[in-house]
Amino acid sequence: MSATDVLQKVPLFSQLAAVDLQRVVEVARDRAYPKNSVILFEDDPGDALYVVAKGQVKVVLIGEDGREVILSVLGEGEFFGEMALIDDEPRSAHVIAMEDSTLLVLRREDFQGILEHSAGIALALLRELSRRLRRVDEKVGSLVLLDVHGRVAQLLLDLADETDGQRITRRLTHHTIAQMIGSSRETVSRTMRELVDKGMIDVSRKDIVIRDRGALEQAAGRGGARGRSRRVGEAAACSTSLITSNLARVSACRHARRTR
Repeated sequence: MSATDVLQKVPLFSQLAAVDLQRVVEVARDRAYPKNSVILFEDDPGDALYVVAKGQVKVVLIGEDGREVILSVLGEGEFFGEMALIDDEPRSAHVIAMEDSTLLVLRREDFQGILEHSAGIALALLRELSRRLRRVDEKVGSLVLLDVHGRVAQLLLDLADETDGQRITRRLTHHTIAQMIGSSRETVSRTMRELVDKGMIDVSRKDIVIRDRGALEQAAGRGGARGRSRRVGEAAACSTSLITSNLARVSACRHARRTR
């Protein structure tokens, strides 16, 4: 697949006129990364935007004990590294190839030059940042308010909504799912079996199919406007202390690494 075909699938560039898209193609550079290789390290200088042309990568935080927390899994047509292009801050997480992957790389100077000539990209970037902030809010709410069963259900719904709302084709192991929702592989495996036994999902080697979306939504706590309003209020009351505590731990961890 050519760089043009890849970029046309990226919301950030899909609305560009042909001449503007060609300008992006001309400055993009492709890089290949084998499975399990580190693409970016946390605290690296942020000097480029990356678009996944082929394969799959994970954005992770790694604790002092080596444990991983997966913030997101990105596949073909998705991008990362945009925050550092805007605020000039270091990378906020590691990015690791989950399989052999090819990425398109746009350097900061090239990307900012394109922004100056295309208001469409700037608006698309704002929309994507807004979408990701909403997903962070939802994830904080689920960690505070839902048990593992509910968090698995919510993740499956979110992944299904990336396509037709009924099928998940993204390749994720139970271990990866556990790292995404803050649980263990054993607990996730048991929960997935329960969802299959209850007729909510079907699992095969190639995909996961949502069979009873209503029941899965109920398990994820999506029980209507009143329920959502109550959960939002509870999340607002709980999440401030949770976020403050987590930020303090992350700050202490980074300080410890830098002073070694």
